[in-house]
Amino acid sequence: MALTTAPGRTGRTGSARPHANRRRVGRDRHAEGLAGYVFLSPWLIGLMGVTAIPMLLSLWLSFTNYDILTPLSEVEWVGLANYERMFTADPSYWHAVRVTLTFALVAVPLKLAAALGVALLLNKAWRGVGLFRALFYLPSLLGGSVALAIVWVNMFNRDGAFNSFLALFGIEGLPWVSDPDWALQTLMVLAIWQFGAPMVIFLAGLKQVPTELYEAASVDGASRWSQFWHVTLPMLSPVIFFNLVLETINGFQGFTAAFVLSNGTGGPVDSTLMYTLKLYIAGFTDLEMGYASAMAWVFLIAIGLITAIFFSTGRFWVHYSDGEK
Repeated sequence: MALTTAPGRTGRTGSARPHANRRRVGRDRHAEGLAGYVFLSPWLIGLMGVTAIPMLLSLWLSFTNYDILTPLSEVEWVGLANYERMFTADPSYWHAVRVTLTFALVAVPLKLAAALGVALLLNKAWRGVGLFRALFYLPSLLGGSVALAIVWVNMFNRDGAFNSFLALFGIEGLPWVSDPDWALQTLMVLAIWQFGAPMVIFLAGLKQVPTELYEAASVDGASRWSQFWHVTLPMLSPVIFFNLVLETINGFQGFTAAFVLSNGTGGPVDSTLMYTLKLYIAGFTDLEMGYASAMAWVFLIAIGLITAIFFSTGRFWVHYSDGEK
């Protein structure tokens, strides 16, 4: 009898163990998931409190006449009036668009060209190359700092260091930052000078180009220019694409230097009225936060469309080492 019941007991115990194991595994997974959310909570709180909720609030404000001083409970809904004003009744808005497009179309390609040129020069194993890499990268660490913009403005004033340098060669300088014909170009030079970040990315890309390709090209009689055009550029095309997208977005977002140079007005004669500066003036100088919110959303959509165009056209010229485009 004991021999017949023992297997039954053993069977019941064996059948209970998988259920216990599954419950224990479930509890462990729940504890791990809870711990994960606890560690993610600072990021989630920041996402909701600093990004998501303010974005949704600004979208709602773009359809109102909010002026900062009025309580949100008393804000008047105006529908598409802010957008209609932006596109049809505000000439300075379209002027800011033209200034920003001019800045981005000129400064970004020249900045990437300078970054790539210096990266090619520094992609050599000669003495002191590490020091030069650090020195060329240093301006990018300063970024869009106010201190750097102030130094730049003072350097290009009528009595600044640049005009003093020109005087050594008998060349009469100009009031670069106060001349409407040259103020924006001064900002472009500042942006181009800060090519350190894309330069480092280009250097990393150059290190990944197989030397066998250059050796094969040399055997075939290819010149240095031919090697650059047919080997270096195709192999660097993913890095060029990455830098192009980032620097274009940064170019459209330029603000600090234009604000410091013009004392927050976009002068002289609106020659440095960048889009973001126009947005700042609308929201914090004219206290038209509803109108500024509408400008911000148009700006976001425009940058999204430009980025989408880059990605849709990149398949025609971006080449990856595995043969994919």
